[in-house]
Amino acid sequence: MREVHPPSGSKTITLVYREALKKKVLLFLAILLLLALLMGYALAVGSYELSLSGVVRALLGQADGPMETVIWNIRFPRIVAAILSGWGLGLAGIAFQSLLKNPLASPSTLGISQGAAFGAAFAIVVFGAGGMQAGSLRVQGASPLNIYSLYAVTLFAFGGALAATLVILTLARLKKMSPETIILAGVALSSLFVSGTILIQYFASEVEIAAVVFWAFGDVARSTWKEIGVLGLATGLITSYFALNRWNLNALLAGEEVAKSLGVEVERIRIIGMLLATVVAALVTCFHGVIAFLGLLAPHIGRRLIGSDHRLLIPYSCALGALLLLLADTAGRVIIGSGTLPVGVLTSFLGAPLFLYLLWRGYQR
Repeated sequence: MREVHPPSGSKTITLVYREALKKKVLLFLAILLLLALLMGYALAVGSYELSLSGVVRALLGQADGPMETVIWNIRFPRIVAAILSGWGLGLAGIAFQSLLKNPLASPSTLGISQGAAFGAAFAIVVFGAGGMQAGSLRVQGASPLNIYSLYAVTLFAFGGALAATLVILTLARLKKMSPETIILAGVALSSLFVSGTILIQYFASEVEIAAVVFWAFGDVARSTWKEIGVLGLATGLITSYFALNRWNLNALLAGEEVAKSLGVEVERIRIIGMLLATVVAALVTCFHGVIAFLGLLAPHIGRRLIGSDHRLLIPYSCALGALLLLLADTAGRVIIGSGTLPVGVLTSFLGAPLFLYLLWRGYQR
């Protein structure tokens, strides 16, 4: 029998595709390597300087005294919390943007972060979950203020974030809102929650106001291994869900009608995906305060690097979110020296110009 060979053009296209995919995978591995190097640097720098050999000995359990305390009780939990929080916010950002088909969607622009802040302020002021406490080992260089009823604050913050998402989903389902209108509804909801938070602060005492402001700063140093474990488990499971639905998210890029014709249950995936993305964003906000714009920034950098294929865009967005948050937190510790600049301030400085740029690009089109 005569052997049939594929056209040479198809071979060339396949080779080009494989080469491009290989470069994208290598770039992802480079991002992970950069993240690992930044982890090592973050372990060594701070008000208590450590050498590389000292860090290695402490990680291997061969150090004691102040060195062991600094590594295992202060810096390592903080670094892991920053990586998980950045990963979760990057995942939430790409999920919201893909499910709503809007590049401006993120926990900050949909009112989810502001809803969590309102819930936390309500718990602190109305239920007295905030107060002054001297000396906190886990918040180095920060104010002596501490939240002494963390679980009440966490519960109410989570409820506020979930309420914001349910309002958005209800409006979108009942009124058949366009993606642009959903973002506007999120902006209006954000304004409502911010106004509610200000109203609560108006009737609060000085100590309670300080507690609300301290919580809203955004700080990855305030969680213990227990909270880190909860966040890590939730982030891992929700990441797996979106990874398994990567082809459905790719189908949504072509439009809802095309996705439905391919067998994608659009409404079901949108509702479940929105709720799961809210859970991970709410947990990050509950444990570490408001970290603005990171969920907007990481997915857009990922798209610039590898395009819109969710097979790679999901891990890229997550890894870039982790890298950016750890970089911001480390920079905050290095800039201040003996203290700590709130990480939420740095992420806002990064995200606000990008938000304005995206709005400008949208109007230009």
